[in-house]
Amino acid sequence: MIRTPLRPLARILLARQRGENPDAIERENLRLRHEAMRDRARVRAESRLLLLGVFFFLAFSAIGTRMGVMAASEPQEPRVASSGADIVAQRADIVDRNGRILATNLVTHSLYAQPHQMVDPKRAADRLVELFPDLNHETLVRQFTDPERRFVWVKRRLSPEQVQAVHDIGDPGLLFGPREMRLYPNGRLAAHILGGASFGREGVHSAEIIGVAGIERAYEDYLRDPANAGDPLYTSIDLTVQAAAREVLEGGMRLMNAKGATSILLDVHTGEVVSMVSLPDFDPNTRPQPLTAGDASDSPLFNRAVQGVYELGSTFKIFAAAQAIDEGLVGPATRIDTKGPMTWGRYRIRDFRNYGPELSVTDIMVKSSNIGTARLAMMIGGKRQQEFLRRLGFLDPLSVELTEAPGARPLLPRQWSDISTMTISYGHGLSASPLHLAAGYATMVNGGTLVRPTLLRQDKPQQGERVIKETTSAAIRDMLRQVVTRGTASFGDVPGYAVGGKTGTADKARPQGGYYKDRVIATFASVFPAHDPRYVLILTLDEPQETSGPEPRRTAGWTAVPVAAEMIRRTAPLLGLRPVIEPRAEDALTLVRN
Repeated sequence: MIRTPLRPLARILLARQRGENPDAIERENLRLRHEAMRDRARVRAESRLLLLGVFFFLAFSAIGTRMGVMAASEPQEPRVASSGADIVAQRADIVDRNGRILATNLVTHSLYAQPHQMVDPKRAADRLVELFPDLNHETLVRQFTDPERRFVWVKRRLSPEQVQAVHDIGDPGLLFGPREMRLYPNGRLAAHILGGASFGREGVHSAEIIGVAGIERAYEDYLRDPANAGDPLYTSIDLTVQAAAREVLEGGMRLMNAKGATSILLDVHTGEVVSMVSLPDFDPNTRPQPLTAGDASDSPLFNRAVQGVYELGSTFKIFAAAQAIDEGLVGPATRIDTKGPMTWGRYRIRDFRNYGPELSVTDIMVKSSNIGTARLAMMIGGKRQQEFLRRLGFLDPLSVELTEAPGARPLLPRQWSDISTMTISYGHGLSASPLHLAAGYATMVNGGTLVRPTLLRQDKPQQGERVIKETTSAAIRDMLRQVVTRGTASFGDVPGYAVGGKTGTADKARPQGGYYKDRVIATFASVFPAHDPRYVLILTLDEPQETSGPEPRRTAGWTAVPVAAEMIRRTAPLLGLRPVIEPRAEDALTLVRN
């Protein structure tokens, strides 16, 4: 650095020549040096002040902005940092075929406590027990006063009114965590189809919702997949038809003094389950605990339509007739020996009453002859019968979209002997679910193509494999219609809808083996309209008794049939079916004058 001297020699010599004081030069240079130093210090101080001012301005701007954002946002409890995966609380809605809500999510809150922040733990426990009588007072006090505890779950789910009531307690240690809960706005309606949901992993700020049964569990991955963008799951159920069917079935079950009941309404072309009711049922919003002892069918959780595996009685006779006709062994008018009793070894097969020495195949169905059906089965043979029932799906669990379906395996004879062939032909010795029966009847009447039931909405008919010929299917439809017009299901006729069907009454099996003498499973398998079937309705009553007469009547013709007729009368208009006058046969007479 070049330093300027305070007494430059040249200026000193010049000043002496002029007679000036040389010391003035030094004082002047010293003053200028001090002024330069002062200017540099002032510039440095001003720069520092400016930099500090900018720093404070930016800091206070950031703080103010953050405070504004926090004031404008919804308050949230602080989240605990975790290295684990986030809880996925999202779950799509489930809707009926018309988009009406069956299951959705509702924003609610959970309640937890941080004892170290509580002001008066005992008072808080007292007030909480008043609000929630299911809480244990002693347990709460012990947890709230434990110095080692930092966190206590109090309630997993609160209503808005309960949240406000807890707020009014005013203890800072009682905190809320936002979460979603699964809501079923229709209560018991379609309970066995939906199944229900519960909480899985839980955190303070959220909880995952997982399906525990029914379609909620079967479609767990779809309902929780964010890639679906919250698109609802469309089911095949029609909510209006489901409500009407449940109302009729509940009334019929009480009227017939039945222990339980189920009904299935199935589209014969698409396989869609339009309605499925099982009684007794439950509210999936407050799903009960499963039974740990006793008969599983006593639980309201038991889905009789799918899990109920029963001997379905004479409803099976139509399959023997269809196979015999389809294979060219008989025709609808072929006469079959029905003299009884029919003896096979030590076994005897009898009819409900004596129907004469022989009947046509059609009349075997109309009068429900066990002997005639057994003789048809022997014409067919056990091996071919078994293969036919396998093609119809009676030997395997159903593939319907319910978690309970794979466990409902049909009960088959250990050895498919000749006597098994005969008894199975009229519905004894093989147990299947009512939904199996619905699919089988749909295949019989839709032209002969296989139907697989589904709980998801379909846009087009199923293209199943052919099981029987179209001509055979037409013959079966005519037989079923005659069962209603002049046979065992006469109470099933509904004016304008040409109902066809077959009754079935089977003694109820004992859990320990054998059969009850005074308990039956009564079933009516119906189709409508019979001349051009659109729907199959299966209605089953567990231990019914019709008591209007001097003695109890338990057969399906007296119990299941009138209930099914009322259900068709109520639901057919809801399905868009207009009543029509059934065309008369060409040789029939028309009454023109009394």
